[in-house]
Amino acid sequence: MLYLFSAVGACPNIVSRSEWGARAPTHKSYLSHPVKYAFIHHGESGACHDKSSCSAIVRSYQNYHMNTHGWSDIGYSFLVGEDGNAYEGRGWDRIGAHTKGYNSVGLGFCMIGNFMTHLPNSAALSTVKNMIACGVSMGKISSSYVLRGHRDMGSTDCPGTALYNHIRTWPHY
Repeated sequence: MLYLFSAVGACPNIVSRSEWGARAPTHKSYLSHPVKYAFIHHGESGACHDKSSCSAIVRSYQNYHMNTHGWSDIGYSFLVGEDGNAYEGRGWDRIGAHTKGYNSVGLGFCMIGNFMTHLPNSAALSTVKNMIACGVSMGKISSSYVLRGHRDMGSTDCPGTALYNHIRTWPHY
């Protein structure tokens, strides 16, 4: 699905849950909009560069979150692959399980891969920036949002040292 907004040009391509083969959630809780925070994560997994491999990794994240953690669904709002696509997790409207203590006031954007020592490619970086801008344009994210890495809110190395150092140069950090 593609969301178009003149303020941003176009929102990135979002691969729907049905397109990546999502399991049905066991429970849904809804956000109040606009949210204050945009959180950046990484999945600490292998990279993906096409829809098929990215979809497989997103399914593995969902299985891990539901089967191991006992969560109602994948934890992230959206996931971004190095194929330049955004993958719908819980989406714009549902409370995630991505940043303990902040799930009801923010959206979680997970970069697929491990970014401790290197950055995601330019396609992935552009997609996550455009997803945030898209959320602002739709009124899902406050125009005065605060951007944070997962490690800013808890004891974790997420979103990876290289990616974390990079996002700290972005607006709203």
